[in-house]
Amino acid sequence: MHWLRLFLPLAISLLFVYAMNSRIGALPPPGKFFSPFTGFWQNNESGVVTAEEINITGLTGIVKVVMDKNLVPHIFADNNHDLYLAQGYIHAKYRLWQMEFQTHAAAGRISELIGERALPYDRQQRRFGMAFAAECAEEAMMADPMMKEALLAYTAGVNAYLAQLKTAQLPVEYKLLDYQPEPWTTLKCALLLKYMTYELAGRSSDLPLTNILKTYGQSAIDSLFSGTPYVVDPIIPAGTVWDFTPLPVPAQPAGWISEVPVPEDQPAPHPDNGSNNWAVNGSKTASGFPILCGDPHLGLNLPSYWYQMQLVNKECNVSGVSLPGVPTIIIGFNEKIAWSETNVDADVLDWYQVKFRDNRFDEYFYDNQWKKTTKRIEVIKVRGTDAVMDTVIYTHHGPVVAQGDKELMDDDFPKGFAMRWLGHDPSVELKSFLLLNRAGDYKNFVEAMSYFSCPAQNFAYADVENNIAIWVNGKFPLKWKEQGKFLLDGSKPEHEWQGWIPHGHDPHVLNPARAFVSSANQLSTDTTYPYYINWSMDAPRRGHRINQVLEAGTQLTAKEMIALQFDNKNMTADYLLADMIKAVNESALNPSQLQQLQSLKNWNRMAEAGGTEQTVFEAWWKKLNNAIWDDELGKEGLQYPDADITLTTVKFNRNKSWIDNKNTPATEELPALIHQSFIEAITDMEAQYGADVTNWQWAAVKNTHINHLLRIPALSRNHVSTSGNQGIVNATGGGHGPSWRMIVELGKQVKAYGIYPGGQSGNPGSPFYDNMIDPWSKGLQNELLILQDANEKNAAVIATWTLKN
Repeated sequence: MHWLRLFLPLAISLLFVYAMNSRIGALPPPGKFFSPFTGFWQNNESGVVTAEEINITGLTGIVKVVMDKNLVPHIFADNNHDLYLAQGYIHAKYRLWQMEFQTHAAAGRISELIGERALPYDRQQRRFGMAFAAECAEEAMMADPMMKEALLAYTAGVNAYLAQLKTAQLPVEYKLLDYQPEPWTTLKCALLLKYMTYELAGRSSDLPLTNILKTYGQSAIDSLFSGTPYVVDPIIPAGTVWDFTPLPVPAQPAGWISEVPVPEDQPAPHPDNGSNNWAVNGSKTASGFPILCGDPHLGLNLPSYWYQMQLVNKECNVSGVSLPGVPTIIIGFNEKIAWSETNVDADVLDWYQVKFRDNRFDEYFYDNQWKKTTKRIEVIKVRGTDAVMDTVIYTHHGPVVAQGDKELMDDDFPKGFAMRWLGHDPSVELKSFLLLNRAGDYKNFVEAMSYFSCPAQNFAYADVENNIAIWVNGKFPLKWKEQGKFLLDGSKPEHEWQGWIPHGHDPHVLNPARAFVSSANQLSTDTTYPYYINWSMDAPRRGHRINQVLEAGTQLTAKEMIALQFDNKNMTADYLLADMIKAVNESALNPSQLQQLQSLKNWNRMAEAGGTEQTVFEAWWKKLNNAIWDDELGKEGLQYPDADITLTTVKFNRNKSWIDNKNTPATEELPALIHQSFIEAITDMEAQYGADVTNWQWAAVKNTHINHLLRIPALSRNHVSTSGNQGIVNATGGGHGPSWRMIVELGKQVKAYGIYPGGQSGNPGSPFYDNMIDPWSKGLQNELLILQDANEKNAAVIATWTLKN
């Protein structure tokens, strides 16, 4: 008994120590996580920033980092090496976990962090060839001295911060997941670039359109998937004369669609990954100089996609937003020019049927002969268990994503089809941004554009010489019209991409007569453009509204441009609501339905946060959209037409055979569908939100949420009150919208404004983690501090750091 009294407390203590330092399922070791010395308590920050001297190995001179009141760093260096080394250091200091987690996600390495439940995702990323794409890009970038210098310096800066990082200072997410950061590499920079490439150029509707073609015939494709917009208001103004002699376009071969039936569609990035940008000439502004504006639309996350900075050395003085994990400024301005991008959604992902010789997958049939496949062995490390091996088969087209043998996150890819994706090709987009940061005129801008391949972007441009321009810019395959709209036969050389559209033939315009340029992901050109780029684009609702305002504008200032970026006019309602109201039989409505119809009659078409009309119209429009298309196109493996087709169908009562519900014996007509959809919308609203219409306010129903990347509610912002919606200039939806708003007034002294829905710090314990969300939600923007010298006196400066070796 004496020994028991002696050892029992010791055993209990040892067991307690073991338990406190062991993971409990997905939870971190509680002893480590709650440690007052190294645990999450150490991540609380006061927000006070003070002057510091920091020793960083690798610097060749002294670097000054001036921090302003919004925690924006203004980096002053003597040379490019020191500039990008300092940028890497600062990115790591404020966004390290985000940078590394996104590279793990891109490479298919999440299982290393959270275990077997991430295996389907990781296997899918490996099958996509994301690491392969990054390796090709890294090799191409490192072959160029300018990019190599920037990447190596940036990587050294990240690793210099890692070398100084103490356990107590680890971002809280490392403590939650109980792992350590690893050294940064140039490949990680490439992975981040390819991660964004897939987000913006990873969509394909080849599978559902092939299904529709085989189910309903060519007439269905011609009437519902033609790419003809409701409003013809292209990015390059209609009537623009092309300044090149076009190459011959390949002829469409016979039998050009794969004969293999496939049942389902592929998953894809968010379909609303769009954006707005525009530039107005000085003839329309109060200052006499151009104004450029941009707001890219992406998923709303914490930490934000973007990190605001100013980079200054002898070659450049550039401000804007950077992508944590990559050197340079991605969207921004310098003393001479400004630029911003929107997505083209070019057709650069096609699927090719592969005929294998046997189930060993060693050979495939192409051009009347058997060719060798390439097999890439992927080793997926899994936390808590053994690594998993996966063999990815490559043809000359690309990886065979679904081989029918393994579980993927989305188990509905075409089995036995190779993925031909431009993102796999070696590319050097980084050089475009390095050159843009230093560009001083339109010639420099065009040179920078020539290096940008994928994802194709609409680059709006303005300069202090009063030039404005826009380029639908990228590396575009030379195809026959709508090649790749359907599945292709991978055994036939004539189904290949037949070359490339020369860069000088990309759609572009300089100083158009209307004195402004703009894009909102709509149709790129009118029908005179000789090449095929894409067939599916966003309905020109945002683009049409932007052009309306700019066309009428005079004496424009930043104030009007900020208002336009926050414009909430619902153009779908503007086009159709009056006709929809006429179709409603008011005598058949109950008092509640009549009240809502009257509210819509009086509505100004603005999707305001506190209004209810946008809520009712949105519910009505969705009901009507489903009523028209769901009986035929709501089946598994098919898809609805784009919004343009629904607009045209309702406005002009077209596509009557599709309006009729094939599941009922009656023949439905459009007015009856409109009427019934209205009743069903109000009935559903009352059932979901109650009869008290104050619960129908648009912001509450839409519920804009800005999730942490780990989807942890305590680290996210929910129920953000916002106006707007997809299809509206202020394209703020539930979890998607303007990820950065920027206004640049060029002139003798550049003025700029900007904001994004987050904060500069990636630390949830910092007051700078989400401090810009509330002003962003109200349409406000910060005036951006633009410094000319590290010693410049300004009330917005809160501290200066000196970095030295």
